[in-house]
Amino acid sequence: MQIKVMRQILEWNEDISSKVRSILQEKNIYMVNVMGSPGAGKTTFIVNLIKYLRDKGISSGVIEGDIEGTIDAERIQKEGFPVVQLNTEGACHIEAKSIENILPYFDLDKINMIFVENIGNLVCPAEFDIGENLRIALLSIPEGDDKVVKYPLMFIKANAVVLNKYDMAKYFNFNDGKVEEELWERNKEAEVFKIDSTDESEIQPFAEWLIKKYKG
Repeated sequence: MQIKVMRQILEWNEDISSKVRSILQEKNIYMVNVMGSPGAGKTTFIVNLIKYLRDKGISSGVIEGDIEGTIDAERIQKEGFPVVQLNTEGACHIEAKSIENILPYFDLDKINMIFVENIGNLVCPAEFDIGENLRIALLSIPEGDDKVVKYPLMFIKANAVVLNKYDMAKYFNFNDGKVEEELWERNKEAEVFKIDSTDESEIQPFAEWLIKKYKG
């Protein structure tokens, strides 16, 4: 199956995000916006997550956002999941219009969830509603424990924060208690998960939390 590569179209966002949300709600599809820096482990996190969900009878599709290239989409495709590559050609975020344009390339009667891997940075993606149900912020241990203070909007708007590559905490001066305190000062509702996403078994607590959100 060939990967469909889409190009981002930039248009006014707010009204279109509401339209996207209505389309997905009508089809009972849950959309999750996964955000984080380049190298935070977003693709590995998504792959392990959708494999776990598949074993639970929940089918997923992926919108893979990158400035250029199809490397991560090819990896997802090899796992047997429907994926559409979105290349923004320089834009630092995904907008709702692009999501609207991509949805027809999925069989919306055969999937339960769509995961959007947003462009890798901690600034622009947080500013744009794309019609998602949940926002997940990945913060990997090697990035450091000062990111909540430096990039607050990303964490203020997140429903959950994943401290990824947590197995590396012993090699870095990373204070997870400080991160949690600074997060909850700004966002009392955010859930925190500590995951080594290369270990497929560690995805379970997050996946079960997500399933509960999906089932309402």
